[in-house]
Amino acid sequence: MKKGKILFVVLAVTVLLAVPFRNREVRIAAARAIAGEGMLRLVEDAAECPRVALTFDDGPSRKYTPMLLEGLKERGVHATFFIMGKNIEGNEDLVRQMQEEGHLIGNHTYNHVQLNRVPQSLACEEIQKTNNQIYEVTGVYPSYIRPPFGAWQENLELCVTMLPVFWDIDTLDWKNQNVDSIVKIVEKEVKDGAIILMHDEYQTTVDAALKVVDMLLEKGYEFVTVDEMIVM
Repeated sequence: MKKGKILFVVLAVTVLLAVPFRNREVRIAAARAIAGEGMLRLVEDAAECPRVALTFDDGPSRKYTPMLLEGLKERGVHATFFIMGKNIEGNEDLVRQMQEEGHLIGNHTYNHVQLNRVPQSLACEEIQKTNNQIYEVTGVYPSYIRPPFGAWQENLELCVTMLPVFWDIDTLDWKNQNVDSIVKIVEKEVKDGAIILMHDEYQTTVDAALKVVDMLLEKGYEFVTVDEMIVM
């Protein structure tokens, strides 16, 4: 096989393996049809890298969110922010900054209510009120919601057409407020496809989050927003 053709095959297979089809087997089958088993093995490891999604609840915080956004921008990393409606007023500039810098904005209710402990009408109101606020600031209705306390009400999807997003790694940053402890939890539990839960309302969280980013980038992880993770 000529050198130019080999290069084309390698590039084609690499692109196929990197395309975020929902079913990874589809990508592999297509790549195998083009290149065969031998060439597939040569490029598969290089094309696949582990992914994680860094998520932040309860903001935006006038004091801490700007520092976090600055650190993420310096590192070229995008995160997902599940924001509370009551924290949007007066922080519209931060919400717009999140959107402009490529972060995903999700809903975390208006008052941080536990959705399975309130009437469905109130749960819907908490969500829809925050959706409307986010739309007024960004021009986009959010598609994803992080239920406070991870509690989702049965049949809530009948009035709210959103996808609830939970987590794989709870850093307990709100509880221990210790940078080393937060980083160690992530280091111990991280895996490909993990969704990391943090809260952008503590200095220790900002410091720990940026340390986590540096650590996982060095380990070869790619940071994605939760919508990218879900369509993998």
